[in-house]
Amino acid sequence: MHSLEQEALNLREVQRLEGHTDRVWSLAWNPATGADGVPAVLASCSGDKTVRIWQQRSNSSTFDCKAVLEDRHDRTVRSCAWSPSGKQLATASFDATIAIWEENGSDFECVSTLEGHENEVKSVSWNASGSLLATCSRDKCVWIWEVLPGNEFDCVSVLTGHTQDVKMVQWHPTVDVLFSCSYDNTIKVWAEDGDSDDWRCVQTLSESNSGHTSTVWALSFNVTGDKMVTCSDDLTVKVWGVDVIRLQSGDVNTSWCHLCTMSGYHDWTIFSVHWSREGIIATGAADDAIRLFVESEDHSVDGPLYKLLLKKEKAHAMDINSVQWSPTGNMLLASASDDATIKIWKLESMQ
Repeated sequence: MHSLEQEALNLREVQRLEGHTDRVWSLAWNPATGADGVPAVLASCSGDKTVRIWQQRSNSSTFDCKAVLEDRHDRTVRSCAWSPSGKQLATASFDATIAIWEENGSDFECVSTLEGHENEVKSVSWNASGSLLATCSRDKCVWIWEVLPGNEFDCVSVLTGHTQDVKMVQWHPTVDVLFSCSYDNTIKVWAEDGDSDDWRCVQTLSESNSGHTSTVWALSFNVTGDKMVTCSDDLTVKVWGVDVIRLQSGDVNTSWCHLCTMSGYHDWTIFSVHWSREGIIATGAADDAIRLFVESEDHSVDGPLYKLLLKKEKAHAMDINSVQWSPTGNMLLASASDDATIKIWKLESMQ
């Protein structure tokens, strides 16, 4: 992967996907697609209250809109996430509900609606096994739902600890530990208490332990789960590390430590960050640009260093709200913007 450092790379626009009539907030690649002859599928959600399902044509790089999920949410759809099996899509809305969708023939149907948050739901995330769903809201709460047979979802815990709007929830890729980031400038780590079966905050990453000094908008994990990247309104990207062997052995109290801060690269708020399977960090920001970072072979005594691999100016006409690498390792990146479009990009060598 580090050989990318020396390569001349280009982020080529493959396609612009149009159809949404308001800003596009969030994107999710279906993890069960894009390999072994199964066409890649991408979901997008928007301020136009709809979700669109895009599918790649066979033997082609072109995506078509195959379904529009509408008439369920009556306000902005802020976040979407596929279950690990790719069979269900969860959507979170400013109408304070979460909808669960299943493909039914050529269409999608809403099979469950989850209610409980007081106001706008900002993010939704499935754990690695698909047995738990996490949601968060402007009501400062994080909810954990157990997935039961028959499309039933049972709230097993309401986590209160953030003092402001919670922007994103994300499960660790291999362990049932949940992460949330907030307008209160912190990232909180939540785990189940083995004795009581209740969930509790096991760590808070804040300014006092090298954390962010303004709203934390998003977070993402590398493929092995031993590092996490976060982005913020403070114009920095931070990388955190953990002893993943200890974590996977069941020690959920294992602490995350600050490894490095990437500052000076962004002049505007960073809304989205995503780590590819190959180790490339992508950011999407309010300056309409996409930036790619990679770990440098030159390590400092303080820990790893990351260098700017590429900056794509004017990737969109307006703020970029979401960047998402395809999970199949084909160097495809999708981006979503306030300009109501989605773009598919291919990272390729110029040599």
